Amino acid sequence: MKNYLKYILIIFILFLTSCKNEKKEVSVIEETSIDLQMIQAYNAGLKNLELGDALVAAKKFNEAEILFPQSKWAPRASLMSAYSYYSQEYFSNAIGELERFLETYPSHERVGYAYYLLGICYYDQIVDEKRDLKVIEDAKKNFEIVIKDYPKSDFAIDSEYKLELIEEILASKEMYLARYYIEREKWIPAINRYKKVLENYERTIFIEEALHRLVELHYKIGMIDESKKYASLLGYNYQSSKWYQESYKIFNKNYNKKIKVKKRKKKFITLEKIKSLLK
Repeated sequence: MKNYLKYILIIFILFLTSCKNEKKEVSVIEETSIDLQMIQAYNAGLKNLELGDALVAAKKFNEAEILFPQSKWAPRASLMSAYSYYSQEYFSNAIGELERFLETYPSHERVGYAYYLLGICYYDQIVDEKRDLKVIEDAKKNFEIVIKDYPKSDFAIDSEYKLELIEEILASKEMYLARYYIEREKWIPAINRYKKVLENYERTIFIEEALHRLVELHYKIGMIDESKKYASLLGYNYQSSKWYQESYKIFNKNYNKKIKVKKRKKKFITLEKIKSLLK
């Protein structure tokens, strides 16, 4: 009887061992299959992106992410999905993907790129500085995050460049509003707009004209001392500017002189560089 029980126990143990081994083999096969499906979906996304079918590419990248969310390729697939939408100017879709990426993978090594591409998505929607204030502000916010939190990244330099252009756009909006008030002979609101350019956008190309207009407007309303103050400021900082000449004419009617104004050169990162970092 004892030998019979021992025999039964041995068979039971062998059965359990066999079941465990079988489960391990099935698990390995399933994991390998999912891994291959994920790679196939990702490669299909790349192929469709190269063919210019951004919508199919984005769906394939999303599929790759869903198939193997624990893989290192999942966050990359998420970013590639966002880039696919962006490449064909589906900005709202791209923004949605990028916001989801930042929420799902907040510690990923390419978070800096996500903020940069988010800024670009807003930036590329700017058409008219007089109406597109929301996208301008959103672009500015994301570029500032890149510069502050990822100053050594490949995208920090271009973010700085884009911020300079955004400042030019915002300053031009103030200049437009100031001219609007001048056309309606509302001198004080116009003065306030030019002062705002001085206070917030002193690095833009509009600073010289803003100073001149402040000279001109204060002179026009009889505030001569205030007009001279702005003329002195313009002369001290931009004596070779054409706007200084115009201001000088207000106090010296016979003054006339021509000068050349130098233009600044900028550097920026190419979108091909962006795309290569994601492969």
